[in-house]
Amino acid sequence: MRVISLSILLTGCAGFIGSHVTRRLLDQGQFVVGLDNLNDYYDVSLKESRLKLLDHPHFQFVKGDLEDRKCIDHIFEQWQPTVVIHLAAQAGVRYSIENPHAYIDSNIVGFTHILEACRHNQIKHLIYASSSSVYGMNKKLPYSTSDTVDHPISLYAATKKANELMAHTYSHLFGLPTTGLRFFTVYGPWGRPDMALFLFTKAIIEGTPIRIYNDGRMKRDFTYIDDIVEGIIRLIPLKPNRNSTPYKIYNIGNHSPVDLMTFVETIEKKIGKAGNKQFWPLQPGDVPETYADVRDLMNDTGFKPDTPIDTGIGKFIEWYKDYYDIS
Repeated sequence: MRVISLSILLTGCAGFIGSHVTRRLLDQGQFVVGLDNLNDYYDVSLKESRLKLLDHPHFQFVKGDLEDRKCIDHIFEQWQPTVVIHLAAQAGVRYSIENPHAYIDSNIVGFTHILEACRHNQIKHLIYASSSSVYGMNKKLPYSTSDTVDHPISLYAATKKANELMAHTYSHLFGLPTTGLRFFTVYGPWGRPDMALFLFTKAIIEGTPIRIYNDGRMKRDFTYIDDIVEGIIRLIPLKPNRNSTPYKIYNIGNHSPVDLMTFVETIEKKIGKAGNKQFWPLQPGDVPETYADVRDLMNDTGFKPDTPIDTGIGKFIEWYKDYYDIS
């Protein structure tokens, strides 16, 4: 695949997905300005460790908040990016029930600042993170980007749906090319401590209980981080076009839902130890199953995520033991 040199602004560069994408771009010879506020939603030292891996002459780190309009405008003025990959957001379905203001500030106000800056700086392509959470309680499987997504069941999902609507408006009114990515349960090395794989691995190794929600009757379209990165990289040079509006939404998922109990058993097998499983009811904001239709992604990029869960979990546990120095 031919690589075109670009100046790229990537928000959320110290995050799980953002750090992986940044490393891939730097390996390709791109110049990347990375924005992150290093907030304490989870362990800041993990974010700082990810940042250390990005030490490169083509990387410039800026610490700042999406809500700080002056900061955002200054970045665009000083660095003049041509492409924006917007991955920063307040994440977490359950946390959105406890702290809704964090989601409005980051995911709505912050996204408005990104859109406005892109509009006024002739950005060639804005790629931004949406989420499979926008599908809410949709019954039709697999989830398709042509499905109606008008019934989110968490504020996090509602903000991501709002992002898609806001992007469409800017694409329509101002011709700003925007591509939204609905990620499906991303996992892998350097993952977030609030995600199931990290929580289960830590608990099993330490011998503490793990919570299995909906009594284990759940399926997730677990998608390995390298597949997410590959999808993003392939979409950068593609200018979206739908009915003359430069706007597009893609699912990026493994297209292979895995039973939650199979997921847990695979972790146990890789660690070599059984977990102390406690069964809980379905939590507010959660859905029983996710399943991505990725035909658009495959048709437009020639790529489809396909990392087996056994391989991906194995790589995560290798990283976890190395990072936390566990023999």
